[in-house]
Amino acid sequence: MHTRIIIDSASDFTKEKADALDLTFLPLKTIFGEEEFLDGVTMSHRQFYEKLVEGDCMPTTSQMPPHEYEAVFRDVKAAGDTAVVITLSSKLSGTYQSANIAREGYEDCICIVDSENVCLGEQNLIMLAHRLREAGHSAAEIAAELDRRKKDIRVLALLNTLEYLKRGGRISKTAALAGNLLSIKPVVAVVDGEVAILGKARGSKNGNNMLMEEVKKCGGIDYSMPFCLGYTGLDDTLLKKYIEDSRPLWMGLVDELPISTIGSTIGTHAGPGGICVSFFAASR
Repeated sequence: MHTRIIIDSASDFTKEKADALDLTFLPLKTIFGEEEFLDGVTMSHRQFYEKLVEGDCMPTTSQMPPHEYEAVFRDVKAAGDTAVVITLSSKLSGTYQSANIAREGYEDCICIVDSENVCLGEQNLIMLAHRLREAGHSAAEIAAELDRRKKDIRVLALLNTLEYLKRGGRISKTAALAGNLLSIKPVVAVVDGEVAILGKARGSKNGNNMLMEEVKKCGGIDYSMPFCLGYTGLDDTLLKKYIEDSRPLWMGLVDELPISTIGSTIGTHAGPGGICVSFFAASR
């Protein structure tokens, strides 16, 4: 009997990385006008940002439908396996609800965890699940530990532009214009399963400093647990600057920094040039 880990593409895993870790990867849909793409399958993160930057069409994303989960659950049961399903936050999408609808009749072999997160925060929880599976824990044990530890995850991000928040109707045109003229960089976080603005910094340097302060408020990073840095857009220039500016956070504490690109679920609203750090808080 094998324990499967079923994830969605809102975690910003690439399918290649998911396959390498023996994770079952289910892509959400990204929609540009009348064109539909499978996130991470028929559209890479890079292709997403190329279309986002080059076009005027604001993309949308759609939740995973129950029947796609049910097809995987049927296969799990037929094989005599068990599975842990990790979904993006139920407050951001109906994907968690879809998984629960599909679970009817499969309660004996399927455990579902609402990550209460998205992108790198969801990714951290998945990496913890993988670690626990490698250590020999059952699906039920993994799900219980994820539910216990998910509140310790912190996701902090610095956006480079207000343009895409304006396009998505999250802020007014006037606020976006004023913010861009003043080089305002919003600092955002995932709080109780939802994306919240923690503050606004003037310029990238002040934004980086604010991110560092927010990390310190959490008691720092627990380097014994999964953590990750990420960026939106076509290059990692701003992330490299953040890593250099925040060297005291990592220097002498870790050999390397895991870095991920951030896809359409968050990238639609963040736009290019955003940076993100996600980790389990050191103080609990």
